Amino acid sequence: MRPIPLCAEAFRRLISRPFRPDKRSPLFATGLCLGAALAAGLLFQSPAAAALTLQETPSLAPQVKAGQLPPVAQRVPADPDIVVLNGKTRTYGTPGGTLHWLIGRDKDVRFVTVFGYARLVAYDRHFQLKPGILKSVEVKDGRIFTLHLRRAMKWSDGAPFTAEDFRYWWEDIATNKDLSPAGPPRELRVDGEWPTVSFPDALTVVYQWSHPNPNFLPRLAAAEPLYIYAPAHYLKAFNIKYADPAKLQAEVAAHHMMNWAALHNRVDSPYEASNPDLPTLDPWHVITRAPAQRFIAVRNPYYYRVDAQGHQLPYIDEIIMTPTAPNLIPTKAGSGETDLQARGLRFSNYTFLRANETRYHYRTLLWHTAKGSHFALYPDLTCTDPVWRKVMRDPRFRRALSLAIDRDAINQSFFFGLAITGNNTALPGSPLYTKQNLSEWANFDLPLANKLLDQIGLTKRDGDGYRLLPDGRRMTIPVETAGEDPGQVDILELIRDTWRKIGIELIPKPLQRDLLRNRVYSGATLMSVWTGFEDGLPTPDMSPAELAPTEQVSLEWPKWGQYYETNGAAGEKIDLPAAQNLMDLYRDWLNSTTEAERRQDWVKMLAIHADQQFTIGTIAGIEQPIVASDRLHNIPEKGIYNWDPGAFFGVYRPDTFWLTPGAS
Repeated sequence: MRPIPLCAEAFRRLISRPFRPDKRSPLFATGLCLGAALAAGLLFQSPAAAALTLQETPSLAPQVKAGQLPPVAQRVPADPDIVVLNGKTRTYGTPGGTLHWLIGRDKDVRFVTVFGYARLVAYDRHFQLKPGILKSVEVKDGRIFTLHLRRAMKWSDGAPFTAEDFRYWWEDIATNKDLSPAGPPRELRVDGEWPTVSFPDALTVVYQWSHPNPNFLPRLAAAEPLYIYAPAHYLKAFNIKYADPAKLQAEVAAHHMMNWAALHNRVDSPYEASNPDLPTLDPWHVITRAPAQRFIAVRNPYYYRVDAQGHQLPYIDEIIMTPTAPNLIPTKAGSGETDLQARGLRFSNYTFLRANETRYHYRTLLWHTAKGSHFALYPDLTCTDPVWRKVMRDPRFRRALSLAIDRDAINQSFFFGLAITGNNTALPGSPLYTKQNLSEWANFDLPLANKLLDQIGLTKRDGDGYRLLPDGRRMTIPVETAGEDPGQVDILELIRDTWRKIGIELIPKPLQRDLLRNRVYSGATLMSVWTGFEDGLPTPDMSPAELAPTEQVSLEWPKWGQYYETNGAAGEKIDLPAAQNLMDLYRDWLNSTTEAERRQDWVKMLAIHADQQFTIGTIAGIEQPIVASDRLHNIPEKGIYNWDPGAFFGVYRPDTFWLTPGAS
């Protein structure tokens, strides 16, 4: 066991330099590639299939021999996605083996879907969009998308994957009032117009709008993708339009559901991976139902990707996921109980993990993160408390809270001074980065914070020195966290000390993630903690939807987001001019025709956020520790660990990761 010094200077020598990406950053190239493609109407095309001698997967050979599975040549598409590995950082592997993960809760089985990253179109490791499940995508004028399917491709149960699966989703799910009361997903609506969807033949699907839809391809490639297809052959048994009424009613009763639509929505869960019977196109198929002490995902025998040596991917046969208390994940990872782990690990675990590498046969990698802020506070501007709502909506109040945060102390105390301090905004390396947006209202200035609060009229205090609300209540803000990262509570403790000096009482309140989100959606939460903007390295051609009230999951204005997502059927209409301005600018971006116009929209939106402090960022550019077993190959030593774009490990294609044969 090699000793790891704990002093800050030695620690600095151990890790890579702080995250300061430049124009060579892969995320920088993402929007440029996409924007140019949409403008030029390029044809995204998979590499041409070469003459391959396909090799049977050893673990599937007994089933093939017994007649339970067809040979591999009949399982993969006639034009599979052929993966060429360069032999330097990625090598051709040996099929087989079991990979072990630790998950924090049963619902985390969905990360098989995230990491597996089988998407119609997908980002590669350089964050350029490429065909994935699709053979090719043809784009015309940024508004007509012709999707070409692979010949003879199949679902995980061997049923054909064709345009019928797209037709079923559009006609029998998305536009079915029983299954989708609010209509198709909001991101398919452009200027109030739904797409015209057609199916010229069994291998072609066309989505067409009157105006450009720059969000379409990125949403198909997202970590949580927009599914515009579904296994029709399986789901028709749960659809009143196709199923035998008596049999369907029996299924409804057996599953204790209210009606056929509720049952259909439950069994149709491709992202959650909660229904083992649902056919999939992913590299692995979860076969365990919750609750369970461990979950198993097995290889998809009909997966559409093969390597250039003729091996069907994925290389790894099986994934075993073990639910573990989140606070125990670092200890178990440092004891060699996982083959690949990032979730549940944080920067402060790095020295402990490094100290145990030799003994437990793993290595600890450090990948860059690219969020606008590693830790951000979200005042809820749509909370139901009328007094707090009025206070939260005053930008002077939010500015005062930001000014009363000692970001440098947070950086030194928890991140060895290596983080970027400032607002939740575009980071250095993005073409949209400015020092002004990073620092505005983000300097530690208690006198100015107190002055702003006095200007609002919050001058009365109780006997303990805390300010009082207009109705006489103490200004106590419970700050709710998902309880998954103890570091959040530690940071809140530092913020509590400085907020106390401006007369604001902060009380950390850890909750389960689902409970937190439900409270936020209902308006019960005054303030919450989450990470900042998912993509801290945006380009003008990337969507700025996250900066506007477009989603209920936006913790700063969930009711406005819900209103937008449901087209006014639920939630609340925006009634704050600055927020409405953001929405108008987002619509301008959607309708823009040049990169210059899109840049200007982004610039204005980022400036509004910096000035208004709708979210209060603290530090960014944090390194993410990743534990990788010594027997695991093809995982990059350096990478970007990001949700969207990126799907965490997804863009590095875990279907090409492989395990040393016979190692345990």
